[in-house]
Amino acid sequence: MKNAVFYHAGCPVCVSAERAIAEGLDPKLYQVEVVHLGEQKNRLVEAERAGVKSVPALVIDNQVFHINHGADLSALK
Repeated sequence: MKNAVFYHAGCPVCVSAERAIAEGLDPKLYQVEVVHLGEQKNRLVEAERAGVKSVPALVIDNQVFHINHGADLSALK
């Protein structure tokens, strides 16, 4: 099983993407952790190190997939 981390900030774009991720990724193949960076600011550095530039974003196997554009990480600091 692969681990995936979905970073978001709670905005409407992010919530919509979270729903799509939850419905789209096979739970037998992916274990998805959802990180709300608006509430878990201590995880911002982790997201930056993973290569996340804006949210919503999904990280799987050290690859970042930016989904639409809700907010830059710099706006969450």
